[in-house]
Amino acid sequence: MLFVREEMNFDSVMLAVQTGAGLSQLVLGVLCLLLGTLAARRTFHRWFQHSPERYERFLPYTAFRLVLPGASLGCMLLCILGWNLLTHSRPHLLPLFTAMLFWLGVIRLFSAVMRQALPQGKFERHSEHFIATVLWLGFVSWAIGFDDVVLDWLQSVSFSVGKTHLDLLTILNAMLWVSIIVVVALWVSRVIEARVMGLKHMDLSLRIVFAKMARTLLIVVAVLIALPVVGIDLTVLSVFGGALGVGLGFGLQKIASNYVSGFIILLDRSIRIGDRLMVDNRVGYVTRITSRYVVLKSADGSEALVPNDALISNTVINQSYSDKAMWISLPIQVDYGTDLDLALAVLRESAVHPRVQTEPGPASFVTAFADNGISLELGIWVKDPENGFMGLRSEIYLAIWRRFKELGIEIPYPQRDVRIVSDVAVALPGRGGQA
Repeated sequence: MLFVREEMNFDSVMLAVQTGAGLSQLVLGVLCLLLGTLAARRTFHRWFQHSPERYERFLPYTAFRLVLPGASLGCMLLCILGWNLLTHSRPHLLPLFTAMLFWLGVIRLFSAVMRQALPQGKFERHSEHFIATVLWLGFVSWAIGFDDVVLDWLQSVSFSVGKTHLDLLTILNAMLWVSIIVVVALWVSRVIEARVMGLKHMDLSLRIVFAKMARTLLIVVAVLIALPVVGIDLTVLSVFGGALGVGLGFGLQKIASNYVSGFIILLDRSIRIGDRLMVDNRVGYVTRITSRYVVLKSADGSEALVPNDALISNTVINQSYSDKAMWISLPIQVDYGTDLDLALAVLRESAVHPRVQTEPGPASFVTAFADNGISLELGIWVKDPENGFMGLRSEIYLAIWRRFKELGIEIPYPQRDVRIVSDVAVALPGRGGQA
């Protein structure tokens, strides 16, 4: 009963449906499926509607996934028993429904167990449902013999590439095997990347290079292994290789240049993750280095994708190449009657901050005798420029303001004096020239 492929094929199923007995069995099968669906809905509302946390537990969730096939299978067995008692004949379609429901339960149980076994987030519920549905539809097509019809049609669609004869079945088979082998290669590359990135004693740029090289090499090897497995001669790739070479030479040369430049940047370690760069008057921090571009994130949160080729061929200012500490200056003016030595000392004292380096420490300077006052400047080395400067400037300026208020040091503001030099008599025409 569980393996009905030997007893039925697609043509016999179609002939059975066209008879009255077969149509009755089809209706009974659909009714059993509807009853199973109704039982699953009622179970969901009873178990999980008021206690959604149960939906994340393995046993309640697995039991719920088995309600539909289990209830439908129970109804189907009762229908088979009733059919035998009433008609004294063996049903043809009901055993097929029974096998389908049994394997639906097995597939759902397997997918639920696999979802529980894998780490959280690696195999979500929608992926589980999709894979279970695909596996079950594959079993249904095999059970009724529909796969033979599809395979014959795929083999009938054929063409030749050079001396190699290809059909649609071979191409789909190749795509399937290539996908499986590439997925395995990507999984292995992720494992290798996790191991390589965990080597803290190695420079981050070298770790990224080794991880990218391992992934590229594994994908190429996977394709070279998969094609002979499905019977495709590797010489077929010579045509595509020639076309790819021409494309790289003309239309894809920029992509190739960016790809090679990415490896050069990672190998010479001129640009690393976390560096502060200035590219075309845009300042930001490197958050990611890919094979085609570098992600430059500015202080306002915007991200620029800078091609690797531009970083190789143009001048790039790396403000954290050897030391990430940065020098910033804070200008301020004081009144002409101010004790400059005291004001300069106040500036240095106000710059004492956890984010400011102590060696070399803050420095204060007299920069100009301006129109409205004496210009001073406070210079500091910031330890963590990646955290921004606005907040630090505000805190230091507030500290300077408070100390100046305590000591009576005035900050001047612009003033303009208007002076009248003399009175000028204006002669009005028509009045004898007298004012």
